[in-house]
Amino acid sequence: QVQLVESGGDLVQAGGSLRLSCDASGRIFSIRAMGWYRQAPGKQRELVATRASGGTTNYADSVRGRFTISRDNAKITVYLQMNSLKPEDTAVYYCNAEIAEIGTTVRYVNYWGQGTQVTVSS
Repeated sequence: QVQLVESGGDLVQAGGSLRLSCDASGRIFSIRAMGWYRQAPGKQRELVATRASGGTTNYADSVRGRFTISRDNAKITVYLQMNSLKPEDTAVYYCNAEIAEIGTTVRYVNYWGQGTQVTVSS
Protein backbone atom coordinates (compact mmCIF):
# COMPACT_ATOMS: atom_id res chain seq x y z
CA GLN A 1 0.00 0.00 0.00
CA VAL A 2 1.09 3.53 -0.75
CA GLN A 3 0.07 6.54 1.31
CA LEU A 4 0.36 10.27 0.73
CA VAL A 5 -0.04 12.46 3.78
CA GLU A 6 -0.26 16.24 3.46
CA SER A 7 0.39 18.80 6.15
CA GLY A 8 0.89 22.53 6.51
CA GLY A 9 -2.52 23.90 5.66
CA ASP A 10 -3.64 26.83 7.77
CA LEU A 11 -5.48 30.14 7.94
CA VAL A 12 -3.28 33.01 6.76
CA GLN A 13 -3.77 36.65 5.84
CA ALA A 14 -3.48 37.85 2.27
CA GLY A 15 0.14 38.47 1.38
CA GLY A 16 1.36 35.79 3.76
CA SER A 17 3.17 32.54 3.12
CA LEU A 18 2.66 28.85 3.82
CA ARG A 19 4.59 25.71 3.06
CA LEU A 20 2.73 22.49 2.39
CA SER A 21 4.39 19.10 2.74
CA CYS A 22 3.41 15.71 1.34
CA ASP A 23 5.10 12.56 2.62
CA ALA A 24 4.90 9.39 0.54
CA SER A 25 5.29 6.02 2.22
CA GLY A 26 4.74 2.35 1.50
CA ARG A 27 6.10 -0.19 -0.93
CA ILE A 28 7.43 2.37 -3.38
CA PHE A 29 9.60 1.23 -6.24
CA SER A 30 9.59 4.36 -8.37
CA ILE A 31 7.96 7.78 -8.51
CA ARG A 32 7.44 9.31 -11.93
CA ALA A 33 6.00 12.63 -10.78
CA MET A 34 4.58 14.40 -7.75
CA GLY A 35 2.40 17.44 -7.60
CA TRP A 36 -0.26 19.56 -6.01
CA TYR A 37 -3.84 20.17 -7.00
CA ARG A 38 -6.51 22.26 -5.30
CA GLN A 39 -10.27 22.40 -5.13
CA ALA A 40 -12.20 25.43 -4.00
CA PRO A 41 -15.86 25.18 -2.92
CA GLY A 42 -18.12 24.75 -5.92
CA LYS A 43 -15.22 24.41 -8.34
CA GLN A 44 -13.44 21.56 -10.05
CA ARG A 45 -10.09 20.30 -8.85
CA GLU A 46 -7.30 22.07 -10.70
CA LEU A 47 -3.59 21.61 -11.16
CA VAL A 48 -1.36 23.88 -9.08
CA ALA A 49 2.14 22.56 -9.71
CA THR A 50 3.86 19.35 -10.69
CA ARG A 51 7.43 18.10 -10.62
CA ALA A 52 8.65 15.19 -12.71
CA SER A 53 11.33 12.85 -11.43
CA GLY A 54 13.87 14.49 -13.72
CA GLY A 55 13.18 17.89 -12.16
CA THR A 56 10.91 19.44 -14.77
CA THR A 57 8.27 21.61 -13.13
CA ASN A 58 4.93 22.91 -14.34
CA TYR A 59 2.80 25.60 -12.76
CA ALA A 60 -0.70 26.95 -13.21
CA ASP A 61 -0.63 30.48 -14.61
CA SER A 62 -2.42 31.73 -11.51
CA VAL A 63 0.41 30.69 -9.18
CA ARG A 64 3.51 31.00 -11.35
CA GLY A 65 6.03 33.28 -9.70
CA ARG A 66 4.37 32.96 -6.29
CA PHE A 67 4.46 29.20 -5.62
CA THR A 68 7.44 26.87 -5.79
CA ILE A 69 7.33 23.08 -5.86
CA SER A 70 10.31 21.12 -4.64
CA ARG A 71 11.13 17.59 -3.60
CA ASP A 72 13.34 15.93 -1.02
CA ASN A 73 14.23 12.66 -2.69
CA ALA A 74 15.82 11.20 0.42
CA LYS A 75 12.58 11.56 2.36
CA ILE A 76 10.18 11.09 -0.57
CA THR A 77 8.56 14.38 0.31
CA VAL A 78 7.22 17.07 -1.97
CA TYR A 79 6.78 20.64 -0.82
CA LEU A 80 4.76 23.58 -2.05
CA GLN A 81 6.07 26.94 -0.92
CA MET A 82 3.29 29.47 -1.31
CA ASN A 83 4.13 33.16 -1.13
CA SER A 84 2.07 36.31 -1.67
CA LEU A 85 -1.09 34.36 -0.96
CA LYS A 86 -4.40 35.73 -2.20
CA PRO A 87 -7.96 35.03 -1.04
CA GLU A 88 -8.55 33.20 -4.33
CA ASP A 89 -5.91 30.66 -3.29
CA THR A 90 -8.32 29.41 -0.64
CA ALA A 91 -8.98 25.73 -1.30
CA VAL A 92 -8.31 22.21 -0.18
CA TYR A 93 -4.87 21.28 -1.50
CA TYR A 94 -4.27 17.69 -2.55
CA CYS A 95 -0.99 15.91 -3.09
CA ASN A 96 -0.77 13.65 -6.12
CA ALA A 97 1.89 11.16 -7.17
CA GLU A 98 2.44 8.66 -9.96
CA ILE A 99 3.96 5.70 -8.18
CA ALA A 100 4.99 2.19 -9.13
CA GLU A 101 4.87 -0.21 -6.21
CA ILE A 102 7.45 -2.88 -5.56
CA GLY A 103 6.51 -5.96 -7.54
CA THR A 104 7.25 -7.95 -10.65
CA THR A 105 5.67 -5.46 -13.06
CA VAL A 106 6.40 -1.74 -13.23
CA ARG A 107 3.01 -0.09 -13.43
CA TYR A 108 2.45 3.50 -12.41
CA VAL A 109 -0.71 4.31 -10.48
CA ASN A 110 -2.10 7.71 -9.56
CA TYR A 111 -2.34 8.24 -5.80
CA TRP A 112 -3.99 11.10 -3.87
CA GLY A 113 -3.62 12.41 -0.35
CA GLN A 114 -6.54 13.29 1.87
CA GLY A 115 -6.12 17.04 1.39
CA THR A 116 -5.16 19.98 3.59
CA GLN A 117 -7.17 23.18 3.94
CA VAL A 118 -5.62 26.51 3.03
CA THR A 119 -7.66 29.59 3.85
CA VAL A 120 -6.48 33.07 2.92
CA SER A 121 -8.32 35.96 4.54
CA SER A 122 -8.52 39.39 2.96
